[in-house]
Amino acid sequence: MAQMNLLQAINNALDIAMAADERVLCFGEDVGHFGGVFRATAKLQDKFGKARCFNTPLTEQGIIGFANGLAAQGHRPVAEIQFADYIFPAFDQIVNESAKFRYRSGNEFNVGGLTIRTPYGGGIAGGHYHSQSPEAYFTQTPGLKVVVPRNPHQAKGLLLASIRDDNPVVFFEPKRLYRASVGEVPEEDYQLPLSEAEVVKPGTDITLLGWGAQMELIENAAKRAEAMGIRCEIIDLRTLLPWDVDTVAASVEKTGRLLISHEAPLTGGFAGEIAAAIQERCFLYLESPIARVCGLDTPYPLMLEKEHMANEHKIFEAIKASVNF
Repeated sequence: MAQMNLLQAINNALDIAMAADERVLCFGEDVGHFGGVFRATAKLQDKFGKARCFNTPLTEQGIIGFANGLAAQGHRPVAEIQFADYIFPAFDQIVNESAKFRYRSGNEFNVGGLTIRTPYGGGIAGGHYHSQSPEAYFTQTPGLKVVVPRNPHQAKGLLLASIRDDNPVVFFEPKRLYRASVGEVPEEDYQLPLSEAEVVKPGTDITLLGWGAQMELIENAAKRAEAMGIRCEIIDLRTLLPWDVDTVAASVEKTGRLLISHEAPLTGGFAGEIAAAIQERCFLYLESPIARVCGLDTPYPLMLEKEHMANEHKIFEAIKASVNF
């Protein structure tokens, strides 16, 4: 295995996908010679040429509209939205076109080969226009898949699976981990299953659930809890739509408690959907109310970023409160 950071793993996945299938194209703002604002697409244009890795105008709606057209004609476009905060001009194209193409035609045509990559989340002092976590907006849209990796190994395997999946995928990349998360990654081609959560660590006293960059904070909080004798089961959801309710429910039936943590604000966050589904499935097993530790219901601040985020200290306190309920 090779040591890679999350950015290098994404770049490696794109390289492998483009080499294996000439239908795979990579494009977005500054992704060509410059390699993207974070360098996720570095050297891909040099290797595959300007016809397969190229810059677009600064128009998110145009990027996704163009990607829909390519996918409808049999290509497998990988479109980059430079920051998830700027995905909203493309929202109509994604939820009303990408997601509904197959349904509206009765499977006569589709855009199933489309993958939309976009960096999301805070922790980089990016302020309110470069720190948002908008994943929940897309989870109410049948026809899409929503995927979020937590480390380099996950990023490569899930991205390759997303590019090759026959459904449009929105692939959120935790940008504060781009260079901070480093680990062993197989150099060969491999895929990780979509819509299948991973039990990162088994436990018996409480289930801790999250995705993306939040997993590191959850794991840190769990270590502090375990020093007190609280055995935490940790689950990485990985795919939010469709999400793996069976794995989460089986864990909660065992532990009797559930804590969900994400960066996005509490109100309308995907934790609410998970909590509702799990209380329907596991009501008689619950020993305490389902807890949510999320971002604050405010615009994302610059100076008070640490207070806004759902950090390990907040998660640790919520673990203790749930176990001692």
